Amino acid sequence: MNSKKVERLMRKHRIAGITRRRRGGLTHQAKRAVFALDLIGRDFTAPLPGMRLVGDMTELSTLEGKLYLATCIDLATREVVGWAMADHHRAELPVAALRMAAGRGGLEHGCVMHTDRGSEYTSYEYHTEIRKLRMRQSMGRVESCYDNAAAESWFAILKAEIGTTVWETHEAARADVFHYVEVEYNRSRLRRHPDYGYITPLETRSLLRQNLAPAA
Repeated sequence: MNSKKVERLMRKHRIAGITRRRRGGLTHQAKRAVFALDLIGRDFTAPLPGMRLVGDMTELSTLEGKLYLATCIDLATREVVGWAMADHHRAELPVAALRMAAGRGGLEHGCVMHTDRGSEYTSYEYHTEIRKLRMRQSMGRVESCYDNAAAESWFAILKAEIGTTVWETHEAARADVFHYVEVEYNRSRLRRHPDYGYITPLETRSLLRQNLAPAA
């Protein structure tokens, strides 16, 4: 049966065709977008904790529907200092991750928060929270994964090491992410530091902070 005959039959029986939506990433700019300069310039290092953070979001699949994970990673220690999960990716999700990072303490005045130009990060709500916390906002270019490579590569590690691609429930996904971030990664995953050898993100933060403390 050719396409023209199919169209005639569909019109006759009032059947509407279904157009598949093209799947895209999470990087879409907000209508009231607030932009910022790139203060990182692909230099994903920091001399001390609390000076430079990178943030991003990823999508997790469950049988109950999608979940979204937002993170804030300290470039000095590679510790996930802030993270949040929700069944949406509106601005309040990365704002919640940002508040966790600030709540844990140790952010320097003028700390740089670097992200992509997704609508959540260019939103007025996110920009307002950045200012409230006395941080400086930084953004990579649109559709340039290399400008936020440190944040994006962490999600690749997360998904590879957890191994699960589809969870049965939201609760199961949340539990796995919590265990990975707070136990397996921050407290147990070894990473080579140029001065201290192979240590965990939490150990890195502790040692760098100790070096800042005045001698007795």
